[in-house]
Amino acid sequence: MKVMIDLCVVPMGVGVSVSAHVAECQRIFEAAGLSYEMHPYGTNVEGEWDAVMDAVKRCHEKMHEMGVPRVSSSMRLGTRNDREQSMQDKLDSVHARL
Repeated sequence: MKVMIDLCVVPMGVGVSVSAHVAECQRIFEAAGLSYEMHPYGTNVEGEWDAVMDAVKRCHEKMHEMGVPRVSSSMRLGTRNDREQSMQDKLDSVHARL
């Protein structure tokens, strides 16, 4: 089953800047071959359910490997079974109405 998620991973206890940690998650999505798009407060990711959820797990594992004592994530996710739809399809649908 395909899934789209909006993921925000928050490494806690590492100070104010978390860009190095965010970059590691981006590398994980890239290595997994997932479609992803970073935005200022998170990342949209799409792919097969198990691959996406595994990548989220690996983000948490990587944070802990980097010495992060606590990681908090929020995630919104959506699935549909009536047709295939990509993140870009959703954006194009709205842009066509503007």
